[in-house]
Amino acid sequence: MDRGVFRDDVKRSAARDSGVSSRGRAQACGRFYRRGRRYARIMVSCSLIGALAGCAVGPNYKQPLPPNTGSLAPAAISPGHAAGESQYFDYGKDLPGDWWRLFHSRALDVLIARAVRDNPDLKSAEAALRVAHANVEAQRGLFYPQFAADFSSTRQKVSTDPILPSTPTGSPFFTTHVAELTVSYALDVFGLNRRQVEALRADEDSQRFQLEATHLTLAVNLALAAIQEASVREQIREVRRIASIERELLALQRKRYEAGQTGELEVAVQEAALAQAEQTLPPLQKQLSQQRDQLIALTGHLPSEGLDADFDFKHMALPSALPITLPSALVRQRPDVRAAEANVHSATARIAVAVANRFPQLTIAANGGTMSSAISNVLNFSTPYAFWTIAGAASQVVFDGFTLEQKQRAAEAGLEQAAAQYRSAVVLAFQNVADVLQALDYDARTLRAAVKGQHAAEASLALVRKQVAAGQVDSLQVLNAEQTYFQASLTVVQAKATRYADTALLFQALGGGWWNRTDLDSAPKLEEKRT
Repeated sequence: MDRGVFRDDVKRSAARDSGVSSRGRAQACGRFYRRGRRYARIMVSCSLIGALAGCAVGPNYKQPLPPNTGSLAPAAISPGHAAGESQYFDYGKDLPGDWWRLFHSRALDVLIARAVRDNPDLKSAEAALRVAHANVEAQRGLFYPQFAADFSSTRQKVSTDPILPSTPTGSPFFTTHVAELTVSYALDVFGLNRRQVEALRADEDSQRFQLEATHLTLAVNLALAAIQEASVREQIREVRRIASIERELLALQRKRYEAGQTGELEVAVQEAALAQAEQTLPPLQKQLSQQRDQLIALTGHLPSEGLDADFDFKHMALPSALPITLPSALVRQRPDVRAAEANVHSATARIAVAVANRFPQLTIAANGGTMSSAISNVLNFSTPYAFWTIAGAASQVVFDGFTLEQKQRAAEAGLEQAAAQYRSAVVLAFQNVADVLQALDYDARTLRAAVKGQHAAEASLALVRKQVAAGQVDSLQVLNAEQTYFQASLTVVQAKATRYADTALLFQALGGGWWNRTDLDSAPKLEEKRT
């Protein structure tokens, strides 16, 4: 504003300050209020016209089609029956959100509930989802006009040159008070803000599925660790039982040695066999303690806090009915695939953002307020002291060194990258399922063979023990029978644990049933899976 014009306005304002009555100020305030409402209606109407007339430029997202395949595995397979426990594939059955309850282990249920409550990685993923949601809502705020209120007081001194006009009071000092309301609105004619919101919503979807993947990974890791602990405990029992047999045979050999029925070599061989069995125990006990520490850490606690529950196969059951989804539904159920798909959506929207940035940016703005040397007039919003402005602006980049063009090309390359990562996630998902399905088939075969081998080794060892008592067998035969039974017993335990573990991995490969979860408000819904 020109300084001379400003001084004239100040003079007129000061002259009016003393001549406006209270009634006049009230009438002026009413007129100013009605005028402000008219300006607000104009702003809203312009905003609606701009939004309705606008079109979102750039590519629209198209959901990828699922792979054209009718089978999850390369051949027909069935886990069958082994070690007294049967399994079968139940095609088309839905997977529960709390799939770990299928193991019928109360201790595992409590453990996972504790981890969901306290695990820091899960807390971090939940916070990341809240960040993504807040970013969406923040961007949505630009759909509405932006209001700003401002009040300022200025103390000034004018020139005392006698040729120049002076202030009405004759003093070179005066104060100006200004109260102002500013309204601005960016017309989303080409969909810039809509595309930005779309991209952020896709980012939020990606983060939501990353949260589900984190939850699923945590539950699977806990189940696998609990199964491993049960396996180690059973191996320790087998080692102790075998060591007990070794001690019985050693006592028998010593008795026969004292009776002169055998030599010192047979006693030494049996002592070595017992020592070998006993030295297997400390590494297993070490593994058990480390397994306990891992379980405690997964729940988000320190090792010193301990863990109440112990895990044992005696208190677990192998799930018999294994839900198997349709191949076309797998990509909608895997949280990692859904997160990759959301990244493709986000990358598509960011291309549209880059395109919209190359179009003109249109804005309208209005401001109004009062200005006076007396603060009472400013607060009364009297018409003689009011001012307002309405303006529109259009901005178009003419030349920027091809910056916007290169940003669009970068966004297009980002879409190619996201699409390739999505295809990789789909391939990995089908590979995981096929691997686990075939593994369950081989697990049952392995366990059946291991149990058969254990029974044969046990019968052989029983026969050798009778022959030792009768003095009809040498030390080498005894040692071979003991070693065979020792290895066969541990193999059965490990094969059983592998079968349990691969069952848990199958639930993970199928997506973990997140669409049936009810324990988190952020969990996606079943309808979202089918869109």
